[in-house]
Amino acid sequence: MPRPRGLGGIALAGMLVLSGCDNVLLTSPPPATRPEAPVEADPVEPSEESRELAAYFARVEADLKAQGLLRTDGGGPDTPFSERQLVENFIRIALYEEFANIGGRLVPQQTESRLHRWNEPVRMQVNFGATVPEDQREIDRRSIASYAARLSRVSGLPITMTNGRNANYHVFVVNEDERRNIGPELRKIIPDISQGAISTVENMRRSTFCLVFARDARDDGSYTQAVAVIRGEHPDLLRLSCFHEELAQGLGLSNDSPKARPSIFNDDEEFGLLTTHDEMLLQMLYDPRMRSNMTEQEARPVAEVIAAELLGGES
Repeated sequence: MPRPRGLGGIALAGMLVLSGCDNVLLTSPPPATRPEAPVEADPVEPSEESRELAAYFARVEADLKAQGLLRTDGGGPDTPFSERQLVENFIRIALYEEFANIGGRLVPQQTESRLHRWNEPVRMQVNFGATVPEDQREIDRRSIASYAARLSRVSGLPITMTNGRNANYHVFVVNEDERRNIGPELRKIIPDISQGAISTVENMRRSTFCLVFARDARDDGSYTQAVAVIRGEHPDLLRLSCFHEELAQGLGLSNDSPKARPSIFNDDEEFGLLTTHDEMLLQMLYDPRMRSNMTEQEARPVAEVIAAELLGGES
């Protein structure tokens, strides 16, 4: 069975930043009016194609777990990391992006960027596709709310759940049937989203598990909107791992690095859930000494000071 690969982080200058198993950056002006809150439909039966995809991803999860991957322990004695490694991982994950906008297409390409983060409270809303069953919706609502509270606690950024029109972070849990026609919903939230970004979502390959877009409306490194898209066909652990990676990447840790360990920001799938190392990255990103739009040269010395404080001089 092929190893999975996700999208890492994408930034679209003047528009949107994509990340995840993918991540995207938008820097165009915000819409003049807030979009209507989506109306959640009662569950209906998924298509045969969606059921086949669910069976495929169940095999993928089983295969990964059989290899000892998708760990949920957060790291331990077998995954030590030093102060120096923490700094380098932060630079690579927070100051680089995995995707570039080339000719209107989102292309995998490691690109140096600037520091992006939220400087306003996050109001997160979960939207389910019509074919996602009610029992799964309940599981996901609890999982996302619990994880959002953890992200808020670790980062110090106010993150709350909402069902109103004031949401600025939308999480879509959709099956194949809804995802392929999600463009109108995305345009309601981000009216000037590019067709390339929409196509990235509607034409996701099987190797892409999930993705997130984050919007930098003023092009100053400050996120003002984000949209995460999670495949509803994933079994529970794989779906939870997508929540953990995408929702954190949408806060500003938009890249992946093969050297980051223990970390979910690594396409090797060793860890499925946010680790102690990743919590430190979030603490560094939202430390008051960091500023939106910092360059690597500006952020590195600050990261070194914070890492030394977090690890007590373990170089």
